[in-house]
This record gives sequence, C-alpha cells and structure tokens, in this order.
Amino acid sequence: MRFEDLLTNDDVLDGLWDMHFDECTPIQEQAIPIIMEGRDLLACAQTGTGKTAAYLLPVINMLADGGYPDDAINCVVMAPTRELAQQIDRQLQGFAYFMPVSGMAIYGGTDGHTYDQQRRSLKMGADVVIATPGRLLAHLSMGYVDLSKVSFFILDEADRMLDMGFYDDIMQIVARLPKERQTLLFSATMPPKIQQMAKAILNDPAEIKLAVSKPAEKIKQSAYVCYEPQKLQILKKLFKENTPQRVIVFSSSKQKVKNLARELKGFNIKVAEMHSDLEQNQRDDVMLDFKSGKLQVIVATDILARGIDVDDIEMVINFDVPREAEDYVHRIGRTARANRDGRAVTFVAPEEAFRLRRIEKLLEKEVPKEAVPEEFGEAPVYNPVEKKRSSGGKKRWYKSRNQAGKKNGNGGNKGKRPFRKKRPSGNEQA
Repeated sequence: MRFEDLLTNDDVLDGLWDMHFDECTPIQEQAIPIIMEGRDLLACAQTGTGKTAAYLLPVINMLADGGYPDDAINCVVMAPTRELAQQIDRQLQGFAYFMPVSGMAIYGGTDGHTYDQQRRSLKMGADVVIATPGRLLAHLSMGYVDLSKVSFFILDEADRMLDMGFYDDIMQIVARLPKERQTLLFSATMPPKIQQMAKAILNDPAEIKLAVSKPAEKIKQSAYVCYEPQKLQILKKLFKENTPQRVIVFSSSKQKVKNLARELKGFNIKVAEMHSDLEQNQRDDVMLDFKSGKLQVIVATDILARGIDVDDIEMVINFDVPREAEDYVHRIGRTARANRDGRAVTFVAPEEAFRLRRIEKLLEKEVPKEAVPEEFGEAPVYNPVEKKRSSGGKKRWYKSRNQAGKKNGNGGNKGKRPFRKKRPSGNEQA
C-alpha cells in the first residue's frame, strides 16, 4: 500500500516523496489507519520494520491538519536511550520538513548550553518532544514543563525501557498526562511486564503483532557448545585466525562486559566496552571510534542490540546466549546489513542449551554446531531434555544424566512525484 492511500496532508506526502518513501511496510500499513482513527494501540514489531514512521507520520499528519494548541507540548515520545531519541528526532525533521511542526529531543549527557536549549523548548511548547525517561523527569521536577495539553503519548521500544528499570519513571510521567489522550505502545517483545503496563495506560487498544522476521539469509550462523571457561579460549582463537574488524561481542551483564574487554585488550585488540554505566559522552566516543575504524571490537550488553546505525559490521558474537529468542534476532541483525555478508557465532554453555533450543524453534531450523578445538579439552554435547516440575508444572531444561557429571539479524521510488495540486489554504480561498 502507498502512503498517499493512508495519509491526507499534502505537505507530509511531499516530505515523504523527497525522502524516497513510497510503499508502506506491514507495520505502517496496519498502524497508520488505527492511529488516524484516534484509537490507542499496542503493537509488537521488531526493530527495523519501520515502526518509527508508523507512529510519527499519522501524528504529524493530524498536527498539520490543525486543531491543536500552538504554544503547548502536543506529543511526547518516550525512548530508552539517547541514540534512539536522536534517531527519532532526525526522522521527525525529515518527515516534517515542509511543515510548521516543531520537535525537540530531550536526553542526558549534555552540556549546560544544550540543557538550556531543552529547557527553553519545553517551556515554549515544542509540538513533539522525544525524550528519555530520566531526563524528562529531571525537567519536570523543575516545575516549568506542562504536559496537561498532550494529545499523543508514545512509548517506543517499551520492553527495553522496562529492562533498563524505567517502569516507575514512565508511570510518574503518565501521572502528569491528561486522561483524555491517545496512547501508542510499541515493543519488540511482549513479556508480562509489558502487558501489565499496557493494561495500566492504554484504553481499549487495538493490537498488532507482527511475526518476528527471520535473520537475513546472508548471515552465516553457527554455535559452539562449550563449557563456560572455554568461551574465552574460543573467542581468542577466532580473533587469532581472523583479525577482527568491526565486530560486536554481546554478553549478559555489565561485569562480564568489563572483564571481557580487559581480557581482549591484553590480547592486543583495539576494544571498547558499551554498557549503561558509561556516561553518554563516553558512549558517543565509542561509537564514533567504532565507525571510523579506530576500534576493532565493541563488547556490549543488549544496549547495543537495537537502534545503532553502522552498516558494515562483519561479525556478531554472542558470548552468552540471549535470554529471549527475539533478542537473538536483534543482535545478529547488526551484521549483513545493506545486502552485505555477515557472520554470527554463539557460545552455548550447558545451562544455556534451552535458550538456544528456543532460538532454533523461532528460526524454524537448527543453528549449525562447530566443534570445540581439541586443545581446549572435552566439550559438552548439545542434547537438552525438557522436563516438567512436579510441583507447579512449569518447564525447565536439564541435561541428560550421563552429561551432568562431565567437566568442564522502504524501498524508494526513483521517479519524480507527479504534480499534486495543493489544497487551497484559507488565505488562498480568500
């Protein structure tokens, strides 16, 4: 379906045409009509499906059609990280290029001058405020932010915000919003915490759930079933055999990330760590050095699994199997972008075998297993057995008994947009 079949404002369509946006993605095709009807929405769609445009475009369209205050905040978009807030802001500027719709990104890690700019924009009432929860609360606590006239409240990557501990912050912000508003919640996964939040803040929402896209075919996937102490040995061997260039290593905790980065530095690899303990300017410097080629490897938590704009990452390594199968797709989706080849390697300890089984079920195929080099000793067998607990009936994965004692991832229209006669404004009619 084409955008001009869903949107009504010519200035919005002109902006889309200049950006070479013509055909809708599935999430856009389903979400835009619902949002234009004024309904609340609960949408499950992974990163990279075009969900930012799915909520920004109808909101901009409605703001451009008028009927909203000029000196108030009309829309608040919540984002988990500064990087995503900046990305949303850039898209807003492109979509609203031909329109008098103002926007401002509000996030931490800035200097005093930027903070003052944020304060002035909030006091004057930017049409669309894109904010991280903590920084918006900081401004709200100063008493000069009025959210009483907000018509649209949007949560992007809500699952990630909850994983980062922002539930209470979000609910504090919700408490300052008018009850009569349109609320849109977008999440890549739908765990119980998200369902709980949806019940609390959404009013009779429409629901959209897109199936998780399979990783790109150009990603060569493999896994090493190994004991935990063997993971670092295999990682170093991989890097010794092939000098790493633009590699992301994902691990399960901040402490593991720090330890891994230290080990790889001792292996003469240009490496940096990425996790939530870093100040924002440090994170910006890491990404800049990674893009410019000054760094070979970034060791990261899932903070880097979504919303980064680097197209030529050659390999993703899961040092730990992600807890959710969908997160595996997000992680390895960092490679093989822009039709390039890529590689994804996962290290699987015996206690993580059930997670890889879940991933294989999601992918509807087995991830090929690599043999652990003999010099690293005997390796476990990937043979998870599902067993039900007798008490609560909950499922848990176990290794078979004979193993228990062993040791150690918008097309554009190239033509020109045909001449579109503008609807006459009030002045033109006069």
